[in-house]
Parts: sequence; C-alpha cells; structure tokens
Amino acid sequence: MYTFITTGFSCPRGVSPGLSRPAALLVVVLALGSMTACDKQAPTMSSAEENDEREVDGPAYENPVLGRDFPDPAVLQGPDGTYYAYATETLIDGTFYNIQVATSETLVDWTWEGDAMPTGVDWAEEGRSYWAPHVVYAPEQHRYIMYFSAHHDQKDTKCLATATSENPLGPFQHDGEPLRCGDGFKAIDPMALDDPESGTSYLYWGSHGEPIRAQPLSDSRTEFEDDTEPTAVVHPNPDAPYGGLIEGAWTIYRDSTYYLFYSGDNCCGENAHYAVMVARADNPTGPFITRGEAQGTARSTILTANDTWKAPGHNSVIRDADGTDWMVYHAINRAQPTRPTGTGMRWDRRVMLMDRIVYEEGWPRIENASPSTASPIPATAN
Repeated sequence: MYTFITTGFSCPRGVSPGLSRPAALLVVVLALGSMTACDKQAPTMSSAEENDEREVDGPAYENPVLGRDFPDPAVLQGPDGTYYAYATETLIDGTFYNIQVATSETLVDWTWEGDAMPTGVDWAEEGRSYWAPHVVYAPEQHRYIMYFSAHHDQKDTKCLATATSENPLGPFQHDGEPLRCGDGFKAIDPMALDDPESGTSYLYWGSHGEPIRAQPLSDSRTEFEDDTEPTAVVHPNPDAPYGGLIEGAWTIYRDSTYYLFYSGDNCCGENAHYAVMVARADNPTGPFITRGEAQGTARSTILTANDTWKAPGHNSVIRDADGTDWMVYHAINRAQPTRPTGTGMRWDRRVMLMDRIVYEEGWPRIENASPSTASPIPATAN
C-alpha cells in the first residue's frame, strides 16, 4: 500500500526521512496533528445521505468511530472483553509512534493509547515503515503476538516480522530476524488465522501486483512450519475494477466457509481508488473463488466510495456478542482529506470506520456497498 501527498508526487506509506529509495519512490512519513479521539454521542434518529440511504431505528453510532489518522486498522477482542485496535505508524509533533493502539469497551467509543511497540526493530532503524499490524492472543503461551511489516535497512525492501508482549497495550518486543522478506512491497500486510477446523495457524500477506499468499505457522506462531511453502490464494486482475493491485488480506471462518477480504488498488492521494473485495473457499488455502467469478462478472467489490468517503479499505472483521460480523476499515473524508505536518506539506488523513456485514446467498455484503453515516450499534454496545 502506498501513501500520497497533495503536491503531486507519490511515496511508499510510512517511510522515514533519510532512507535511500529509487527515484520513483519519494521518502515520506505519516503525520498526525491531534492526539485526541473524536468524542461523540450516538444518534437515535434515522440518518441518510446521498449514496448512503439507510434507515436506523433505535440506538445508533456515527462514522468515523475513531476520528484521527489510523490506517490499516486491525481489531482484537482480549480475554477480558476489551477491544484493541492496532494501526500503521504515524508521526506526531516530531515523534514517531511505530504501532498505534486504541481501546474500546463497545466498538463504538475508542480511546487512543499511543505506541504499542516504542522500541522498534534494529534492522529497520532507518527505513522504519511499521505497517499494518495484526495482533492475536495465544492463550497457551499467555502472550500476544503481533505480525507487522517494516523496511529492512540492509536489504532495502519490506519484510514481515513478529513481536510479542504479555500486555495487549505493549510494549511489544521483536527478537530476531524477519519472518520473510520480498522485493519491493511484496512482503507486507500480514494477517494470522487460527483455523478452527484443523487447529493450524496460517499467515496471509501480499501486495505489489503479486498474489495474496498463505502459509502455515509453527506451534510457536512466530515462524513458518518447516517444509512448507506459500500458496497463492487470490491473484490480482488488472482487468477487474480495483483488481490490479491487491493487499490487506483478512480471512475469517463462518458457516463452514472461509471468507478472504482484500483491498485494491490505490489507497491514497488525490487519485485514490480503493475498495474492499471478497473471495471464499472451503479450505484456508483455497482454492478461493472471488465474488465476481462466482457471479460471472469482473466486479468483486463489497465496499466502495460514496459522496462523503473515498478510498475505503484495508479492513479487519470482528464478531459481536450476537454473532454479527463488523467490518472495521479506514477511509478518507472528502471534506477533510489531508492534515498538516508542520513541514509545509499535507498528508492523507485515513480515519477508522465500522459497518455491519450481512450474508446473503453465501456472500458477505455491506449495505449500499459504501460507508454508512449512522448504523445500529453492535451488541457489545447495548
């Protein structure tokens, strides 16, 4: 995934100053000015706007659920019931926050908690680029495991890595070498699935015009299983809307089916063109069939832009107490698409939104296929 600024040139998301890069990729940092989350009360009236006509009866919440720059959000429910959201690195008043973390008891009201991995990793001191973290709880190990990507200073490429902590707020500590590296941006956006059928854990990742891949993890969950290789599970399709570059994989298991959500194909900037798509399979490594393939069309999207929000994507999925799935993702508000950095440049402002997933004829969908203004609150918020 790439980050763009409004002066007309493009850069990889979250790369630090001083990093030597090819001429086509300029050095960037993510910027964030405010250190407070949006405080708001949930409306109870019906709410609708153009491209988002939906009725809401009873208690509701408004998007965004976290009104600050919080890209690539991944949500975890801890053993105590608290929800934790993790996001890509940012820069606040000259200070880097490697892995952002926020907490909520309701999925609706979020508190920003700062940096979950303040020390970073030694092989990414210059390149940084701490992107798209996913945290899981390993009960047998009594610890939390974070999967993320960062830029390797010596290899000059992106790498997948892990870090662990006994506290979901951190500090997470990385110990050792990267899990896997790949040319350019191939090794980014990791997501781990604990397969309820086999008991095996799988890691999904991918971008840069390459397929989304999956590979079994060892019992430690911090290494790949011996004698295994990655399996390409979803391929980019330049002829399909949003399909030329795919990334941000998130796989869930529901009703004996594996659903793999993914995003494409340009997350950011004035020309951002980003949406969420979905594929499904009977096994965690496929074969997956996209929604478009199953329906005989090129389009596999289930969440696209509307008049208020552009470039929605890079989602996670969380299930509430009633068994309803919710998509948590970032998007850019057209009325406030960028934020100042204090350097004379402005950067994309990707805030966190949430929408209910419904399932029809074996496929997930988002109502109106676009971000909502107001929606009924999750069961956990009642």
